[in-house]
Amino acid sequence: PRDALARETGLEVGERGGVVVDTDCRTSDPAVFAIGECAKAVDGMVYGLVAPGYEMATAAARAIAGEDTGAGFTGADTSTKLKLLGVDVASFGDAHGRSPDCLDVVYSDSRAGVYKKLVVGADGTLLGGVLVGDAESYGLLRPLVGNVPPAAPEQLVLPAGLAPPTALGPASLPDEAVVCSCHNVTKGAIRAAVADHECTTVPQVKACTRAGTGCGSCVKVLGQLLDAELESRGVTVDKGLCGCFAHTRQELYEIVLALRLTSYRELLDGHGRPEARGGEGCEVCKPTVASIIASLAPTIGAENHVLGGEQAALQDTNDHFLANLQKNGSYSVVPRIPGGEITPEKLIVIGEVARDFGLYTKITGGQRIDMFGARVDQLPMIWARLVEAGFESGHAYGKSLRTVKSCVGSTWCRYGVQDSVRMAIDLELRYRGLRSPHKLKSAVSGCARECAEAQSKDFGVIATSSGWNLYVGGNGGATPRHADLLAQDLSDAELIRLIDRFLMFYIRTADRLERTSVWLERIEGGLDHVRDVVVHDSLGICDELEALMTAHVAHYRDEWAATLDDPEKLGRFVSFVNAPEAPDPTVRFVPERDQVKPDLTILAGPELPVRTLEGSTR
Repeated sequence: PRDALARETGLEVGERGGVVVDTDCRTSDPAVFAIGECAKAVDGMVYGLVAPGYEMATAAARAIAGEDTGAGFTGADTSTKLKLLGVDVASFGDAHGRSPDCLDVVYSDSRAGVYKKLVVGADGTLLGGVLVGDAESYGLLRPLVGNVPPAAPEQLVLPAGLAPPTALGPASLPDEAVVCSCHNVTKGAIRAAVADHECTTVPQVKACTRAGTGCGSCVKVLGQLLDAELESRGVTVDKGLCGCFAHTRQELYEIVLALRLTSYRELLDGHGRPEARGGEGCEVCKPTVASIIASLAPTIGAENHVLGGEQAALQDTNDHFLANLQKNGSYSVVPRIPGGEITPEKLIVIGEVARDFGLYTKITGGQRIDMFGARVDQLPMIWARLVEAGFESGHAYGKSLRTVKSCVGSTWCRYGVQDSVRMAIDLELRYRGLRSPHKLKSAVSGCARECAEAQSKDFGVIATSSGWNLYVGGNGGATPRHADLLAQDLSDAELIRLIDRFLMFYIRTADRLERTSVWLERIEGGLDHVRDVVVHDSLGICDELEALMTAHVAHYRDEWAATLDDPEKLGRFVSFVNAPEAPDPTVRFVPERDQVKPDLTILAGPELPVRTLEGSTR
């Protein structure tokens, strides 16, 4: 605890730090109060969380105002959800299992970096838990502490895709369950905000109850509770994409496809909310519609380049320059390396480009090489070198196919049963540039040892002695999910046909920025429904899905090469419009480990000036 000021003024501090306070948060000097992570409470704890800080502030304020504080602050719930070193972690209730006769229910997957533990009482009451690597269920589990969950605890710790469907959801929470621990707001209070104060939006509920205005971890559950309560009262819930469109993304996709609309302006003016027509749209719907039009461009006859015509103005920052913006204003360049296979000659070209432009190089998890540190005006020159050597855009900047990883397969590995590299290359070249609601990742493993980690991808392929098994809906990252088996022992042609259908059905029905893992759990009927549609053609749309993919493959163009051939598109790649030849002077680097890293002091300076009461600056 940062208690140096207390030590300097002679206030009592704990043996291991922290300003000692009583139940009113008063220090050893009756005129001085301390709250938050610098204070050592009467239970001997130093609380570094926002919720205890609010409770301590309330106790101190009442004492200062001369009110009867009752018990004051004697301790607090330390439930919290954080991200530590890039890993989601959460704990709640009796996380260490100190209650008598309690039991631990544990799920651990060291390969995926996931650990979950629930502490339950002898009568099945949920007492607490710890979540590491996958804390998605924290918002629903924490309010259930002190109650018997609606599903067996062993089902609650299993990752999505392995657990059977359960009744766990906001509707299953009791009214006394605390949804927002920062402000001690219960589910009942949220329901009352809807019933008694006529709140119909999340911001209104926040303003009425303060729920979701602290750490924010409860906002998702808050929205689900609001929708459920409104629907139970017969109120139509607005599920429109944004303030400009009352339609969902899926509905907008169908409108664009059915009416062959080729521009955002046509869609907004013809199908937007009345008050939005004729306007400029918003940051939610513009890139969403741009993605829909791009995925359907060959079929509806739209511009097939994301920087062509109106499309250019709709793109997010990365798509706007066909590269990933980095923290100092520079960009990274990722050429496509299908299946991770590359010749020595192409490796040399990447090395020479990185050397000549002073770029930082890093091998990515997707089996390709990322080059960081390019100024926006350097991008076309870098692309020209790469395109000349046979490279093309790796689409690391877009919501599209990123990579198809592979192991070396039967060509080299004595355990391989199929040529996984060939299949990975075929898949990557087929689906490159395919715009979708979110990024797409894939992998092909040459045997059941699964070295390419195909079951953690949006669509993954594992070789068998009889062909290929197709898995869908996997995900790594912050919310890991094992992929589900869609079909098995497929021939090459059968595999590609099912992937075509699966991807186009996902693009057609997913929400904005929804990964396949989330979509597969959300879509009505889940995996069984997707299998019926994609494998058994239960909706009779598979011919259309295959035709859409065929059109995409036939009309694919490399976005880097097409930009280099178009002077108008090249005109955007300057740091300053009024001085196109001048580089951005703030994009600078310093050396690190024989490479470079961003020089951020050029942006903020070595120290920020602070003006004192006397008027001087230090």
